[in-house]
Amino acid sequence: MDVYWLEQTEGDVLAANDWLSASEATCLNGMRFAKRRADWRLGRWTAKHALASYLNVPVHPQALAEIEIRAAPSGAPEVFFANKPTAITVSLSHRAGSALCAVAFSGAALGCDLEIIEPRSDGFVADYFAPEEQALVADASPPDRPRLVALLWSAKESALKALHVGLRLDTRYVIVSFVDVGRPAEGGEGRTEDPALAMRASDGVNNWRPLHVRCVDGQLLHGWWHNTGHLLRSMVSAPPSAPPIPLRTPT
Repeated sequence: MDVYWLEQTEGDVLAANDWLSASEATCLNGMRFAKRRADWRLGRWTAKHALASYLNVPVHPQALAEIEIRAAPSGAPEVFFANKPTAITVSLSHRAGSALCAVAFSGAALGCDLEIIEPRSDGFVADYFAPEEQALVADASPPDRPRLVALLWSAKESALKALHVGLRLDTRYVIVSFVDVGRPAEGGEGRTEDPALAMRASDGVNNWRPLHVRCVDGQLLHGWWHNTGHLLRSMVSAPPSAPPIPLRTPT
């Protein structure tokens, strides 16, 4: 399975709202707080441009207004084009003036998340991480700890989005682990876990590193993570995907 992605910033978003559908404009007008409005517009802008690239349609405002993101009963985003449902799955995330959209075929479980790498307390780790994840954090060197904690949290958020439950479910229900695809397992070929190597910073737009998410009920999700500077991205899916493919904004 292929998963595609696009990232945009607040500086990319047009000041006018003529690229929104009528119902989206009504929704926006009902938001009281400026930050909420800015985050929502950025998420919709990013999703519409990702979908325009995926569908190979132009990005002029009238065409973008035909692409609409609606909330399913679970809260998961659903894609409509010209007021009709599409066979596309999307996931959205925004953080600190940037937004991320992941796109795949309909029927796939898909979640993405965008996080800032920043210090988090021991209490945060104890409250939200499973014992296996807490052990990974305890073994991390002090310089690596903020990125590792951000990565574990981001992968959890992605997985809970893929499961269509969000943070309504205990975050310890999904347990994140890492795989090093560059080294053969001891005694033969294959993958082996090597947290010190698998959690190294991933430089370059296409240099995604693999991760696994195991649910308490035994379900296994597969994912990827990537970071540049202080921003960290994760994507989780079922079935498994190849490394995420960047989308280009159509002209």
